[in-house]
Amino acid sequence: MRWIFRLLGVLLSLAILAVAALFLIPADRVARIATDRFESATGRALSIAGPVRPSIWPVIGARIENVRLDNAAWSDAGPMFEADALDLGLDLQALIGGDIVITRLEAVAPRILLEREADGTTNWDFARRGPATPAAGGAEGRRMSLALAQITNATLQFQDRAAAVDLRFEGVDLELSLPDLAGPGALRATGRRNDQDFAAEARIDGLQRFLDGAVTPLVATLEAGGSRAHFEGRAGIAPLAAEGRLSVEGPGLAPLLALAGQRGAEPLPPAARPFALAGQVTLAPAGSLHLREGVLRLGPNRLTAALDLVQDGPRPRLTGEIAAETLDLTAQTGGGGTGNGAGAEGWSRAPIDASAVGLVDAAVTLRAGVVETGFGRIAPFRAGLTIDRARAVFDLREVGLFGGRLGGEFVINNRSGLSVGGDLRAEEVALLPLLQQVAGFDRLTGTGAASLRFLGAGQSMDAIMRSLSGEGRVDLGRGEIVGLDLAGMLRNLDMSYMGDRNRTIYDTLTGTFAIQGGVLRNDDLRMEASAITVDGRGSVDIGARTLDYRVIPTALRDAETGRAIRVPLQVTGPWDAPRFRLDLEGLAEERLREERARVEERARQEVERRLGIERQEGQSSEDALRERLEEEIGRGLQRLLRPRD
Repeated sequence: MRWIFRLLGVLLSLAILAVAALFLIPADRVARIATDRFESATGRALSIAGPVRPSIWPVIGARIENVRLDNAAWSDAGPMFEADALDLGLDLQALIGGDIVITRLEAVAPRILLEREADGTTNWDFARRGPATPAAGGAEGRRMSLALAQITNATLQFQDRAAAVDLRFEGVDLELSLPDLAGPGALRATGRRNDQDFAAEARIDGLQRFLDGAVTPLVATLEAGGSRAHFEGRAGIAPLAAEGRLSVEGPGLAPLLALAGQRGAEPLPPAARPFALAGQVTLAPAGSLHLREGVLRLGPNRLTAALDLVQDGPRPRLTGEIAAETLDLTAQTGGGGTGNGAGAEGWSRAPIDASAVGLVDAAVTLRAGVVETGFGRIAPFRAGLTIDRARAVFDLREVGLFGGRLGGEFVINNRSGLSVGGDLRAEEVALLPLLQQVAGFDRLTGTGAASLRFLGAGQSMDAIMRSLSGEGRVDLGRGEIVGLDLAGMLRNLDMSYMGDRNRTIYDTLTGTFAIQGGVLRNDDLRMEASAITVDGRGSVDIGARTLDYRVIPTALRDAETGRAIRVPLQVTGPWDAPRFRLDLEGLAEERLREERARVEERARQEVERRLGIERQEGQSSEDALRERLEEEIGRGLQRLLRPRD
């Protein structure tokens, strides 16, 4: 940044010469002398296309119009500095005493371009070709100060090709106060970037040392969109480094991220406010960022964090740990409900923006003692989050859910369109709250184990649910089917045994299922209960949220004879309000099968009677008949083979 002071040196010389120009030297010659001196000292051409107007009242100074400073020879991006006008004022008494006190420095509509090449070369490094100018240090013992520098309507652009950074700030108004180059200085600036207004303030102790590359005490504040970031510590620019205490508060990070080029982020919802982030940060010379003793507040929640962000690959990489003693998410889930992303019309068709998954790679541990979700308590919660090229994997290491345990992996992949998948295992989980949350279904209670492998793709919840594929298994212990009493229904053949007051208590419930095209298919459901068993098969359309399922309850009518009654039951309609009805066609078929079996049994008994067949205990009619035939055939063969007398 020494180019700034070399330019100031030229302007000082120009102002001094301008005073003499009032009496001795024409203004155009003053401009020529100043530009020649600058080019001799820096190797860069400085041109003044407008007039030079010196003044001696109320302060000594000069106004220079249409100033242009050439860029480095290797750059093709245009001039490094342009301004419609520069206005400079000096303290004459201090100047006579040997000090340089700039009382006023104004730049109107300047355009400043700073560039860094991939090899580290910068366009603000000037090559000297002559003796140092006064701005480069001046005579020994000479004091230099800047009472007030003002820049209005400036355009500032910084291009760092090594870090792929291109920052452009427009409409910048800046005020700089520097009583002594070696002492403290103050800066205030306002402007706009990426359609986001901002305001900044900074105080630095020793600007000259800071510009020379030394790490210097710094206090800075940045405000944008109602959010405020404050830093207090030390910083340097050659190389860029910082260490100190950082705090951020407001509606969220989105307004501040917009200044860095991250567009489209929305402010945090009201439930996550107030937002505050504080911690000890270190920006290492290599470009890595480290957070220690980090505290994040989102509404009522307080999280601690220790994170490291490095930029040695195609994307920044985040590692570390985020933890909370208690995490309250009830405001985000509406305090309860199904939480299934579906309204009365079905699953949400709102587009899902998963672009954030591709911003960074990550390996972060997530830990919480208790998570209040509004539909149930998760305690404890310990998981790992890994992100690689827009593919996020949640490794559920220890998750206490609905009285049981949940484990496995959950994946969000946004590499070529959004997809979600997982391989999940649940043990001793209470079924009712789980089904309420996942599917809005509250007709089944019990505890047990389940496994699920699934994959879905789409840009909305509706599209994902309609594309689901996978497989799974359910093994449940004792529980209830809420809404119908199968035993009473079978004993009395009365469909009135339905309603919230009715229950079917079961001992075990098992089954496997497959999912294809958003439709779950099951063919081996088996429920065991006292005096009743239930077999089931059918489908659940997850995308349409409907049921088409057939269950066949079997109830014992006569404990001595073992005769049973089977009444097929059809379950159809939306799964949050299913309809139950007797399958009359299936019932007729069942009765025909039973009658056919009785007729066949009577026929076998008549055959046995006529043939004199006596069945042994546990022996079937077919076996007894086969045995009798074998005996008759044996006796016939004996008579056939007996020798004749």
